Amino acid sequence: MLSNSRWSNVHFMTHCDGSLPVNKSADTLSSALRRSLIYFAVIAAVAVSVPCRAVAAPRPAAAASFNAYVNTVESRLAQQHRSAGGFLASEDQGRLRNGELMIEKLAPASPQGFPGAMLHHWRGTAFAPGAKAADFEHLMRNFNAYPQYYAPQVVQAKILSQQGDHYQVVMRVKQHHVITVVMDTAYDVAFAHPEASGPDTRRGYSLSRSTTISEIESAGTPKEHALGPGEDHGFLWRLNTYWSYEEGDGGLYVQIESVSLTRAIPTGLGWAIGPFVESVPRESLEFTLRATCNALKK
Repeated sequence: MLSNSRWSNVHFMTHCDGSLPVNKSADTLSSALRRSLIYFAVIAAVAVSVPCRAVAAPRPAAAASFNAYVNTVESRLAQQHRSAGGFLASEDQGRLRNGELMIEKLAPASPQGFPGAMLHHWRGTAFAPGAKAADFEHLMRNFNAYPQYYAPQVVQAKILSQQGDHYQVVMRVKQHHVITVVMDTAYDVAFAHPEASGPDTRRGYSLSRSTTISEIESAGTPKEHALGPGEDHGFLWRLNTYWSYEEGDGGLYVQIESVSLTRAIPTGLGWAIGPFVESVPRESLEFTLRATCNALKK
């Protein structure tokens, strides 16, 4: 974890099969349900009453800040992967072995240098009983099967080129949160093992960096087309994903970090849609982690 005391670490736990820990009273759940219904009613009203205006690509300052931020993340991960005893960021392994997913927010509360943009950074960890590192690597490298394992978020996936452990991949992804957004994305993906006295096949990591992201208008219809610069809505400008995995305790610990850049919340609407916008990257990461656990069981 990046050592900055101002960074908020918010944990969300669910079981690896998707169920929630049962530790709330019926009254508390009923109250939470009422608040959720009111909240989403507000979101729906805002979505209808305030049109999503097209925005330009991220400002150069925001793009530069994102690049600097991911350089810091990747440097920290490189150091972590050279460590014999700290290959994964520390989590409660007992809770993980009991089937919980641990989701943690890493992004600073008020990052500087992101004009017109929002930075999102989340980490998730899970334990897959009985799984091996080789199982995970086979799953991650089998990009053509992603629509099977990660539906409905991944609609299409294809390998454009491969040179050893280095891949160029394209995917069509879909997100539905009040509105449905479809994007064509391209990634540069690399897999590796730590080198000590030779590759350690019990642990490994991967780095996925987006190279292009295009919002698709009228997807699946004769009018389908990609929105050009200045036409898209800034739902997703950048997305980097980092996996680390290690065998232990009769299974496989898997950890994912996602760092993304989106448009900023329109002025005056933070109170209404701020929590919603910030929840989308977390929910997407949680979905990916749970789907990966389920795929490793098969």
